[in-house]
Formats: sequence, structure tokens, C-alpha cells
Amino acid sequence: MRFLLLLLLALLQVSLTDYLIRNPDFYQLDAYTWESGEFREMRLGEAVAGSAALDMDELTAAMIDHDYDLTGEKTIPSDRFRESLLLRRRPEDYRKLKQAYETVFCDLRYFPVPASSRAGTPDVTYADGWMERRTYGGERGHEGCDIMGDQRPRGFYPVVSISEGTVEKAGWLEKGGWRIGIRTSSGLYIYYAHLERYARDWQEGDKVSAGQLLGFMGDSGYSAVPGTTGNFDVHLHVGMYLRTDHFRELSVNPYWILRYLEKFRLKYDY
Repeated sequence: MRFLLLLLLALLQVSLTDYLIRNPDFYQLDAYTWESGEFREMRLGEAVAGSAALDMDELTAAMIDHDYDLTGEKTIPSDRFRESLLLRRRPEDYRKLKQAYETVFCDLRYFPVPASSRAGTPDVTYADGWMERRTYGGERGHEGCDIMGDQRPRGFYPVVSISEGTVEKAGWLEKGGWRIGIRTSSGLYIYYAHLERYARDWQEGDKVSAGQLLGFMGDSGYSAVPGTTGNFDVHLHVGMYLRTDHFRELSVNPYWILRYLEKFRLKYDY
């Protein structure tokens, strides 16, 4: 009797596996999922924010299985059977999506604003404001996350590099003010905007170490005139962009990524 039951369960699993492999609706995945709004929203939740380390196979499979939204999960669901099915049914699509998550996460090391070692220093705050409405320079969505430092004057909060990488852009930008853009070795472009000043004279091609001081938080920008300040509250705008098959710069939501990085925060005396 026990043998028959085990045989029945084995046949049932084979039938289920065959159905899942043949049923395309079971997979929320194709070759351009990494360009989709679902991927770009990065709804990673506490499942990712609370993780000490990330397994990219677990993360990729879990995001697919939960329709790219883990905000209701406390930990990343692990299902190796699911990963096996994905690899068998859509191997190239799966690998492409996994590589996109790796591009985002692999080089990240530190939260961009160090904590203060001095008691009583107000901490920075931030919320998920990705794709909120902006109007300066025309109607658009907000492609980033604003870390607010408006409890202290411009130039007070230090800004460090989230990752190692290479400076691709530096200097004045009308919308971004004094900004710096750094490309990680994996290919993620990280954009830091509205600085009050730089820590040094950054030039395109300069190498940056993870945790290196880039400059100081400010309120520069929203003007074609270099050095303009005061058009909004003091904050650091962090943007993250991927180069994809169809886009040179495709933004992803940094909010939960920054939440994940909080545990790797440096401490400065300021």
C-alpha cells in the first residue's frame, strides 16, 4: 500500500511538472521582463531589506513567483523546484533576468549618507517617491529616491559612494545641480544629485572606491545657472539606471535597495 502511494505521488509530480513546463501562463517572464514596469518598481520589501546577503537565484525565482512583489513577505521564499522549472522552461529568459538583478546588487556596499557618531544629530529620512509627479523642465516622473537632510543646512551631511566604479559624469546639470554619475563594474549607473559641493575635483574616468567621500548634500539645481541653490529643500537624489537592449538609461526604483543598504552604513563624526 505504501509503495502504491509513493508511486502515485511520483506520477502526480511528473504530471504537474509536465503541465508547468508546457504552460506559458505559469511564468511571468520573457526576454524583456527586465525592461518592464514590474521589474523596475523593485518591490522588494522587508524580505530583501532584512537580508544579510542575497542569493540571486532565490531572489529571481521568488520575484517571478510572486508577480514581482515581495512586499508582503518577511523573508525571501526559497523554492529550488521552481528554479529548476524556470531553467528548463525558459533558460535564457531566466538567466537574463537574474543577470539584471545581479547588475543592480552585486557592487553595492554602503548606504550613501553615513550615520553621525554625535548624539543629537538629526538623521536623514526618505520615502518611496519613485515616479511621483515632477514639473520642472516639463511633466515627468521622478526617477529616483530623495534622502532628505532638511534639518540641517546645505553642506552638513556627507555623501559617500554606494559602490566602487568609474565616474562617467560630473559637474553642473540643470535639473540635478552639482551631480556625479558613477558606473559600477557590473554596469549599474548610480546618479547622485543636488550636492552642495564635491569632496574633490571629480573628472570623467576617475576611479571611485566604495564608501569614498563624494561630496556634501545640498539643494543645488533647477537652474541653467551653475551654483543656483534654494529652489527646494536640502536632499540627496539617488537614481539607479540600467543599460538594456532598448534603453541607454532605464531607471529602477532605488527605495528598497537603499533600505537593504542601511545595515551597511558607515559612521562619520559630524
